[in-house]
Amino acid sequence: MDTGDTAWVLVSAALVLLMTPGLALFYGGMVRAKSVLNMMMMSFGAMALISVLWVLYGYSMAFGNDIAGGWFASPFEFFGLDGLIGAGTFDGAFADTTSSVFTIPALAFVSFQAVFAIITVALISGAIADRARFGPWMLFSGIWATVVYFPVAHWVFAFDGAQSETGGWIANGIDAIDFAGGTAVHINAGAAGLALALVLGKRRGFGRDPMRPHNLPLVMIGAGLLWFGWFGFNAGSALSANGQAAEVWVNTMVATGAAMLGWLLLEKLRDGHATSLGGASGVVAGLVAITPACSAVTPVGAILVGFIAGVLCALAVGLKFRFGFDDSLDVVGVHLVGGLWGTLAVGLFLSSASSAGGVYGTEGLFYGGGVDQLWRQAVGAGAVLVYSFVLTFVIGTVIQKTVGFRLSEEDEVTGIDTIEHAESAYDFASLGASSGPAAASGSSLAGQARAEARNTEGSRA
Repeated sequence: MDTGDTAWVLVSAALVLLMTPGLALFYGGMVRAKSVLNMMMMSFGAMALISVLWVLYGYSMAFGNDIAGGWFASPFEFFGLDGLIGAGTFDGAFADTTSSVFTIPALAFVSFQAVFAIITVALISGAIADRARFGPWMLFSGIWATVVYFPVAHWVFAFDGAQSETGGWIANGIDAIDFAGGTAVHINAGAAGLALALVLGKRRGFGRDPMRPHNLPLVMIGAGLLWFGWFGFNAGSALSANGQAAEVWVNTMVATGAAMLGWLLLEKLRDGHATSLGGASGVVAGLVAITPACSAVTPVGAILVGFIAGVLCALAVGLKFRFGFDDSLDVVGVHLVGGLWGTLAVGLFLSSASSAGGVYGTEGLFYGGGVDQLWRQAVGAGAVLVYSFVLTFVIGTVIQKTVGFRLSEEDEVTGIDTIEHAESAYDFASLGASSGPAAASGSSLAGQARAEARNTEGSRA
């Protein structure tokens, strides 16, 4: 055991956990005022539910011994983390796999991977903002994590000999490089977001009514917390306080900065303004793109990966208007497109001077290495995209047809915060009240909001 490595991984896990409240602020500021609490609750709900499922069987499904040719692991091998409690011993190249992973306790690794599962689920919620009921969202989150995220995490993150003897097919079979989750997290969540956006359909007034962010300072704060926590996300994936963690930290910083510059430059040239929303979105685009490539490129390569990501994602957010799908908060444009670019960029910019390039002993296409690594990256990315999209579409459709996933049109006009949570983020009316009860009941608040919505609709008619 190495106490420095253990401390770094535990701190990194805490940083990544902070990213989900950061995402809640980022998403919450981007929606309209009547939807902000629901948007944030979807992230916090994922934190609550996935943390429990991860301990019960999720970790076992992701990092247990493979039982199906690199595709699946048993949910029962480490059920309830059975067999993983204890300090463990370090012996040679690998730790005692019953209680440790490399030089850290197994439970430190459990903690670190748990927060990856949490934020992946939370990311999907941005695609269905303003119109997804909270109860069905929680049901979807549990099912999706079980049949999509946990198996995909096994494909990508479970290396032979780390926790168990045999791991996943992407990590060990085709040797695709995904250091911190371009496929398992971002392509996975982006494809799922696209599928759910298609299942739930467009928001009322999409493409016609203005749906501007209601609070840009919240968006900027959320983006800042995401950038801060992402150093744990990427550099923590080294699982050690070593030179690779430092290399990844620098690449994460510079790629993110370059992506923000790329997004803002495109905005300025195209629209005449560099916006705060564009700056915050550029930050996230850069973080997404560098995630799979952060151990495989040089700092100069990271600048190129980030800058191109900023431009590509800024262009990609308009795809929803061109193709007619309502991806509310641009999960597809930023996470799916950014994740695809970052994953494929490994095959282009992989350098033997980087830590991953040195281990794999190869170069990317732009460094004279041909397309050998590029096809591996493409296969891994494509497999995750198709698997996530198809299963998410099926899960979402079944929930919609049975318990009802989408809010009714009347309730959508009223506001999902009032209908689903009987609360309002900004209760301006009570500020000027001089008499009467301090707070209305949830049912009366919702009824009043519905009546006001009907009156508004009648006036428009």
